[in-house]
Amino acid sequence: MTATTAVSAPRTYPSLRAAWVPLAALCLAFFVEMVDNTLLMIAMPTIGRDLGSGTTALQWVTGAYSLTFGGLLLTAGSMADRLGRRRVLLVGLAVFGVVSLAVAAVTTSGELIVLRAALGVAAAAMAPITNSLVFRLFDDQALRMRAMTVMIVVGMSGFVLGPLLGGTALAHVRWEWLLLVNAPIALLAWVGVRLGVPADRPEDLTDDRLDLPGTVLSTAAIGLGCYALTSGVDHGWLSATTVAAVLGAVTTLVAFVRHERRTATPMLDLTLFSRGTVRGAALAQVGTSIAMAGVMFGLILHFQYAYGWSPVRAGLANLPMIATMVLATPVTEWLVRHVGHRVACLVGAALLTGALVGMAWGVEHGYPAIAAAMVVMTLGLRTVMTICAVALVEAMPANRTSIGTALNDTAQEVGSSIGTAVVGTLVAVLVTTVLPAGTWDAGLVASFFHGERVTYLALAVVVGLVAGWGALSLTDSRSVDEHAAEMAEAPAAVAS
Repeated sequence: MTATTAVSAPRTYPSLRAAWVPLAALCLAFFVEMVDNTLLMIAMPTIGRDLGSGTTALQWVTGAYSLTFGGLLLTAGSMADRLGRRRVLLVGLAVFGVVSLAVAAVTTSGELIVLRAALGVAAAAMAPITNSLVFRLFDDQALRMRAMTVMIVVGMSGFVLGPLLGGTALAHVRWEWLLLVNAPIALLAWVGVRLGVPADRPEDLTDDRLDLPGTVLSTAAIGLGCYALTSGVDHGWLSATTVAAVLGAVTTLVAFVRHERRTATPMLDLTLFSRGTVRGAALAQVGTSIAMAGVMFGLILHFQYAYGWSPVRAGLANLPMIATMVLATPVTEWLVRHVGHRVACLVGAALLTGALVGMAWGVEHGYPAIAAAMVVMTLGLRTVMTICAVALVEAMPANRTSIGTALNDTAQEVGSSIGTAVVGTLVAVLVTTVLPAGTWDAGLVASFFHGERVTYLALAVVVGLVAGWGALSLTDSRSVDEHAAEMAEAPAAVAS
């Protein structure tokens, strides 16, 4: 019995150093998925010239990835909890690498759009599972927090560094290499996961049948919702396309909720939202992503258009965010240990709100003022994102951790779409619908700065309300114990 137990038990590690192989592999998987979100942004003009693409086609090159990725996150998490987390991640990595190689055969924008959509499908199978598997590597709560911190730093670094890496690479190689490089990275991650991450035990998975109607409805609701936000910026909020997308998203969302309440084996058990930790963490993650995506999108325009900086210099201007992500770890851990999840998350929400107000002031006071606001914002981001990612997964039943991380990632994707839509809409309304290339005259720069001030102040209000409201729903837990108690009480409350 002892030998059998030892073989079947999940492997855990006593330190981050001992777990370096699986942790590095999971970080690589998360990095390549996140960097792919922004890597091609800087190459859009080059791609347009090479493939003879119009602006609409180029929008779909990035939009196809976002729609399939965001729409399938919950589905991928649900499948992983049934089929095995490591198995689904390995399949996702293999598909991601092979599809990336196919870019060598692309000759039209339509082919590239299909390829990007397929990459989004593969990335959806990777994103929620990498975070879920991190929790399986360690028994100690502090190690889980540090491992999640490493994952978030690596992932967000990929998101922020995408334009810099892409701009630097384009100076030396063709744009296809921006996707071809995914293949060796995915291969390294595949090998590390295969060697260092233990296979799921049957008792750690759910044997519920896959909820196919829920899969279709959730994918449609999230995909149409994200597309509606993009369409609102591109075509206008009252255009037929946008209105149809909004109505479709609302209709499918209502149908999804009704189905999940009635089916015996729901993809997403909606009773989980009766737990304050689940509800609050997801809401706070939406708030953080609104802030991050809004500022990232706004600063890309600010540095390259208003300042006239090159893509490489604009990418380097984001380095304060990367440095703060790395150095903020002790701050986040100290807050959690001393004040608990709720207060620490409220502090993070306050930092986000203050940073956005500071950004509104700093746009007319030069780069040092903007960099200072970026540092404060990143402190808030790191605090809220790390706490909520840990709290959300810990609050889930043991056989639903992948759907928990999928819910976390879906909340972030929705928040990113909202943040980008807010900035894009306000810039179009307050400044101009078409941003001219080349050197801007003083009048246009002044108009753009005014638009930025209004935009960041609007974001400060939205983020403060959303992230603060979510933080208030968290517990005062400083470890996993309180969440375990909350989990034990929830079924009894439902049964009563």
